[in-house]
Amino acid sequence: MAEMAPDSVPEPKRVTRLIRLKEVQHRVGLGRSTIYRWMSEGKFPKPVQLGGYAVAWAEDDIQNWIAMRLD
Repeated sequence: MAEMAPDSVPEPKRVTRLIRLKEVQHRVGLGRSTIYRWMSEGKFPKPVQLGGYAVAWAEDDIQNWIAMRLD
């Protein structure tokens, strides 16, 4: 069996946390209507469908969006 070099070991995939609308609103300081309007205009990250009408945003997407606004 071939052995892998120590520097070629794949890193474990990092799992991002999903956050719901109330937490997104709290973090970004925007209301629900503004978030959904900006999503339709391509100015805000889109959520992932959890099932039925439930959606959530990837925490990394929201953090990246905030960081871009601060630059």
